[in-house]
Amino acid sequence: MTDSSKHASAPLRVAIVGLGPIGIGVMEALDRGIDGLVLSAVSVNHPDKHRERLTKLAKPPAILPIDALADVADIVVECAPSKLVRSIVAPFVKAGKTAVVLSVGALLENDDLIDLARQNGGQIIVPTGALIGLDAVTAAAVGEIHSVRMVTRKPVRGLAGAPYIVENKIDIDDITEPLKIFDGTAREAAKGFPANLNVAVALSLAGIGPDRTKLEIWADPALTRNTHRIDVESDSARFSMSIENIPSENPKTGRITALSVIAWLRKLHAPLRVGT
Repeated sequence: MTDSSKHASAPLRVAIVGLGPIGIGVMEALDRGIDGLVLSAVSVNHPDKHRERLTKLAKPPAILPIDALADVADIVVECAPSKLVRSIVAPFVKAGKTAVVLSVGALLENDDLIDLARQNGGQIIVPTGALIGLDAVTAAAVGEIHSVRMVTRKPVRGLAGAPYIVENKIDIDDITEPLKIFDGTAREAAKGFPANLNVAVALSLAGIGPDRTKLEIWADPALTRNTHRIDVESDSARFSMSIENIPSENPKTGRITALSVIAWLRKLHAPLRVGT
């Protein structure tokens, strides 16, 4: 294929489900322009709530129900509640298309979606999101990883309402010092903290799986940022990494998550790609 024919090819069409802080960030970046991509549609629960924002875009997308998106887009970016992941992802991967999944924990309960993608030539993308170092973990997993342990510390309001806290009647509202509220596996954390610990599931999928990846969760009243520390022991390297994520308007989500999706989208047609 010649360079001229590459440039003449139609842009990839992107749909977004959910217009919280992440979805809005990705939508506005696409509207400003990302090489080789066009925003074709969005799907939201309450269209009227977002209509004014959408009309201000240079090229307002169509507002469609989830089940209509695969007909008008090549890539879907899921920024929705985890219970919707299956309905968003399945039509795309069944059609041999791409689904970018941010509610990564839902993949543990819908792992047949990976087989569906394999059978139909589709692809599920889990962006780096709020966690640095996934490239290193992915590389180490080509060899042998002996252990992975992650310690997450979050402001109290970022953990409020998590099913694990509610079910175990853990009172964190009035704590005055750090409190460890969970110690277990990434799989267990995904069930107990579905809106908080997608980073742990992403780490487990990059490395040694959700049942061998160990996790501690702390509620810390002194914190204003979500912090993660990861320690990895492997036959190729021993490494540790830590990150402090500045929360978005949603205290459960870091600002860097939307930027990670935008970075991945930019890589699709970039002349230089850095990272695995």
